[in-house]
Amino acid sequence: MRYLGLLSSVLVLSACASPLPSPDPSQAWVELRSNAGTLLMADRLDGQRLNDGRYFQVPAGAHELQARFQFEVNSGGGQDGLSEPRQVTCEIRIRHDNFVAGQRYRLEARPMQMKAQAWLYDAQRNVLARSKVLRCGTF
Repeated sequence: MRYLGLLSSVLVLSACASPLPSPDPSQAWVELRSNAGTLLMADRLDGQRLNDGRYFQVPAGAHELQARFQFEVNSGGGQDGLSEPRQVTCEIRIRHDNFVAGQRYRLEARPMQMKAQAWLYDAQRNVLARSKVLRCGTF
């Protein structure tokens, strides 16, 4: 369990070591944001796996974004009422029909007990779409 957390941390740190590419003005840019102690990574764009999980860059039009959101939950229990926190991973999907080239968007996620919530915002912080949680677990 701790191995998964360590591996996630190493991946995040290695991703931070390389700079983000410059946004392509002919595409829309989607940045990812989550709370401290959590990890939100881009996974698939329109069903195709992405090479860099730090952002989405999409052509204008309708797209389906899929991301992985990891966070810890305290499970409680045990003889003394305490136990090790568990790492939960949720796969989330966002669909939006009108990405505009040259615009910036933000995908934000937060934990909600053993599930997750995520929203897609435009540059003015208007909610454009709410995520669908595909599955959550300790996988």
